[in-house]
Amino acid sequence: MRKSEKREKIIGLLNNHFPNPDVPLDHKDPYTLLIAVLLSAQCTDERVNLVTPKLFKKASKPLDMGNLSQDDIYQIIKPCGLGPQKSKAIKKLSQILVQEYAGEVPQDIKQLEQLPGVGHKTASVVVAQAFGIPSFPVDTHIHRCAQRWGLTSGKNVKTTESDLKKFFPIEQWNKLHIQIIMYARKHCSARSCFGLECPICTTCYPNRKSKFLHKKP
Repeated sequence: MRKSEKREKIIGLLNNHFPNPDVPLDHKDPYTLLIAVLLSAQCTDERVNLVTPKLFKKASKPLDMGNLSQDDIYQIIKPCGLGPQKSKAIKKLSQILVQEYAGEVPQDIKQLEQLPGVGHKTASVVVAQAFGIPSFPVDTHIHRCAQRWGLTSGKNVKTTESDLKKFFPIEQWNKLHIQIIMYARKHCSARSCFGLECPICTTCYPNRKSKFLHKKP
């Protein structure tokens, strides 16, 4: 199958399954999205969405969050896991936003990556979904599917991100990021398909007979 044909088929199937994908983390502005994405590390979106209403009721702006004690934040977010690290990061980054950015979340990905607890993936999600800046955050779901679909060598998530950016048109990156995550969870999960069952895997590799062996992120 030619590269262009594979791209069209994948995009077509994703659009059929998830034509209007929403960000799965509940938020109302760039700041609350930033906090929600930070909390989602090693935690399900569903659990984050149960925790953030209580947190944002106490503080939904950087100034208010920075004025909370770290323990106050921790007691609310501990169901998300990694509570001590996340509560420390949330308080500190909120204070930095007030001190250095007038309480606003910067749109520059490099500035975001300098904030405590904010790695490349988190920063990429925020610039893409809060500001509409083209980005292609790669999580374990996307890394897995990109390998199964033959879109990357899968050496690491950095390589996968680069390969996907080359494969898909830039104007579709932000939508595709959400679509692939949703598709992976429903149709091509880590514990099923294995490159043999879902519509995209069978379309890309109709003659594949054995389970696909993945490379770790």
